[in-house]
Amino acid sequence: MTPMDPELAALLPHLPAPSVADPAAARQRMRDMFANRAAARPPSWTERVEISSATISASDGHAIPIRTYRPLTGTTPRGALVHFHGGAFIGGDLDLSEGAVGRMADVANLLVVDVDYRLAPEHPFPSGFNDCYDALVWVADRAVALMVDPERIAVGGESAGGALAAGVAIAARDRGGPAIAYQQLLYAVLDDALTTRSVRELVDAPMWDAPSTALMWDHYLGPVESRGEVSPYAAPMRAADRPDGLAELPPAYILACEHDPLRDEEIAYASALIAAGVSVELHVVPGTFHGFEGLSTQIGKRTTNEYCDSLRRALAE
Repeated sequence: MTPMDPELAALLPHLPAPSVADPAAARQRMRDMFANRAAARPPSWTERVEISSATISASDGHAIPIRTYRPLTGTTPRGALVHFHGGAFIGGDLDLSEGAVGRMADVANLLVVDVDYRLAPEHPFPSGFNDCYDALVWVADRAVALMVDPERIAVGGESAGGALAAGVAIAARDRGGPAIAYQQLLYAVLDDALTTRSVRELVDAPMWDAPSTALMWDHYLGPVESRGEVSPYAAPMRAADRPDGLAELPPAYILACEHDPLRDEEIAYASALIAAGVSVELHVVPGTFHGFEGLSTQIGKRTTNEYCDSLRRALAE
């Protein structure tokens, strides 16, 4: 592996140790990190993007909070991204992802619908996944009212949110659900098997490590010994072993970080999609770790600009 990017290396002493053993404590660390980032770097897009909050009804009657980000300029109907935040399935919320999705809406000139899905371990799979799928259906069903082109709807997310986005894309294909034009998977969690080289070797990586990955899956799916058959809607790599596989899924943008235990499963998923005939844009960013682009560094800004531009091009008229 290449050495850590110098700017990122300088930040390592200030990063919290990754741990999801106590979900409540992990949620608080995420909230604290968000608050510190927001105070240090107020977003530049707020005057160009209209933000509104609402709740929508899930198929089981649960109320799902959402937040929409609509650019104040540009043509309509426009493309839309249904976004699922990161947080190891056990944390994160609409505030955590506000800076990232507001920038996506601004730079890519699209409507972003951010989804506050239910969290494990209180609500294990499929609760959060169902919320995400129902949010996609809600956006597609109301495309005209939202001034969205129904043929330009994407799903995306970071880390656990990337797993949810990939799972929703597979489910939409299987169920004959809404057409998805694009999937944006940023350092996504994709495989519960934990057999890759990067998982074996990156046991103490910054921001996110291999032991935390195993605990995360326990919170989301239950202990290994009692899981039974794992749904590809939970761990999307499982779809590669099914008869229908990964064929006929939407084009994908996949971002992997070199010093991330999830790196190799993201590369493997990209390869499996390509083998199934799906168009994939894969970026493996050297010298980076999980979630690096949320930090104020040149490599982070460059990477954010790249995936926002890819999103814009994918959903252009």
